[in-house]
Amino acid sequence: MSTDIRCIVPAHDLLGESPLWCEATQSLLWLDIDGGRLQRFHPESGRHDSHAFTQRFVGSLALTRDPSVVLLGIDLGLYLFHMGRGELQPLCQVEDAALDNRLNDGRCDAQGRFWVGTMDNQLHRPHGAFYRVDADGTVHRQFGDVIVSNTMAFSPDQRRLYFSDTRRFTTWQFDFDAAAGTATNRRVFVDHGAQRWRPDGACVDAQGHVWNAIFAAGKVIRFTPDGKVDRVVELPVSNPTCVCLGGHERRTLFITTARKFLDRAQLLREPLAGSVLAIDVDVPGLPEHRFAHPAHDD
Repeated sequence: MSTDIRCIVPAHDLLGESPLWCEATQSLLWLDIDGGRLQRFHPESGRHDSHAFTQRFVGSLALTRDPSVVLLGIDLGLYLFHMGRGELQPLCQVEDAALDNRLNDGRCDAQGRFWVGTMDNQLHRPHGAFYRVDADGTVHRQFGDVIVSNTMAFSPDQRRLYFSDTRRFTTWQFDFDAAAGTATNRRVFVDHGAQRWRPDGACVDAQGHVWNAIFAAGKVIRFTPDGKVDRVVELPVSNPTCVCLGGHERRTLFITTARKFLDRAQLLREPLAGSVLAIDVDVPGLPEHRFAHPAHDD
């Protein structure tokens, strides 16, 4: 694995998040949550597109089976967004809009269902929850008592689901039944409490290792399938937010980052804060699963 860190997209995202590699378009998609933007970058051409929204937060992202349409979590609702036409179509309301929460990290399983958590906007109250959203927009609450939901990922065989509460400094794993759409037998995968590390977004490679961005610690860590530290990549920014594997042979680890919570002196020391970074890895990723909304099914 190369340790050379390069800047793929020099940006100033307040809270860059949720990078996903689209095989169909050979492009990277990601969000600026606090900036209210969906972005897409095509490495071969260098084209960088940005779609801005007027709502407060754009917190979740998933691909659909139509490469021109994505699933967006905006505030507490899910929407289908047609990038070519700029059209936003409501799908469902995940939580009551009266709650001071927002949607955060999410991911699709192999059956095309979307698993997503909510988080407290004040970052300390256990008001969030974890949900499964079916292709028709039906919402199924899994559990509550969540402060900041993160690290939504599945093992390559779809038998494990990973989930973190960033502010509890813990990543859990569940037994996942893909046919039934259930997550059971919750247990600790990594306890970050001793270091006070904040587990943020994650992805899983073809060997089942979990790449996890550690917010406010300036690093990305690769954990083995049994939760041991395998590799640590130190970054030139304090706030990495999420990772995905894509690019040529899916051997590029893309890393979104944030300027949020950094003061002026820190921003001067970290000119790449808010940019998309990347390193080359030896173990490839897997194609991203897509939301199976009936209107855009094959």
